Amino acid sequence: MKKSVLALAMAFGVTGAFAQDLTSKKGEPYLPEAGDWSIGIDATPFFSYTKSLIGAGSGASSPTFNFLNGNNTIVGKMFKDEKTAYRAIVRIGFSGQTFKNNMAQAQSAAVVAAQSYPTVAPTVEEKAKVGSHLIGLGAGIEMRRGKTRLQGYYGGEAFLWQAGSKESFEYGNALTGAPGADPDVDPTSAFTTDFTTVSGYTGGANLVSDDGSVDHVAGRVIERKAGMTFGIGVRGFIGAEYFIFPKISIAGEFGWGLGYAMTGKSTMQVESESFTNPGGTYSTATIETETAGSSRFILDTDSNPISNNNFNIGGPNGTIRLNLHF
Repeated sequence: MKKSVLALAMAFGVTGAFAQDLTSKKGEPYLPEAGDWSIGIDATPFFSYTKSLIGAGSGASSPTFNFLNGNNTIVGKMFKDEKTAYRAIVRIGFSGQTFKNNMAQAQSAAVVAAQSYPTVAPTVEEKAKVGSHLIGLGAGIEMRRGKTRLQGYYGGEAFLWQAGSKESFEYGNALTGAPGADPDVDPTSAFTTDFTTVSGYTGGANLVSDDGSVDHVAGRVIERKAGMTFGIGVRGFIGAEYFIFPKISIAGEFGWGLGYAMTGKSTMQVESESFTNPGGTYSTATIETETAGSSRFILDTDSNPISNNNFNIGGPNGTIRLNLHF
């Protein structure tokens, strides 16, 4: 009888210890519950900072709230119940910048000579517009197992993305189409802005060679449009997660998946002067060139560098992530 009572007391003691392991001293549950939400961030800055505090490293700055990957997608989960979570991945980003510069207005030598103080030389405004977008969307389901603060999980997700960019330029002085003209306006003259020298400019060079023909000279870009990229992918994953505090965990996962991406042709319109044979006449023209598109296919683990370039918009897996549940 005494042995039975002792065995029963031990059983209740073990059960109590186990329950205590999943609940903090304040009664807060460690594990996520039905209806909880979660976001994932890069845990590396926190580890680096802790390493610096204990003297195992140096120079670590205060930890920052970082995205999980270079594609800057927001990664979150919603728990259907304690063992099932829905995943969501999203980025909807559009950017546009306009750069302006005042350039001297092209005038004939006679007009310039006739100007005198305090007359101010007239100027024209030139513009460069740079825009891009990246849209990434994904969804998946995650199943979990484990009865302690160490949880295993597995599941699958699918995602798609689209990306593109465009640059356009407006010039205030028209090309004259002939060398030595008065005034002589050509792409290399003082009457055309080189936007790569404008502070803060983020686009490509606007003064370029046109189609490379021997009877053509330098040109200036009117429009440059990158080919639109569209991709789809599916991925299976498996990982582990440990809850260091109530509803706060450290996790890592590996994945294997299939992806396909297609990029359309790129185009560029270049305005230039041309020398026409036979006849030896000069003129101006706008030439449009095209660059062929491309496509990519992959069936591999996340370790493949191609798979971490948009194919895996949820984050480079195998890295340590910090999950916050609420």
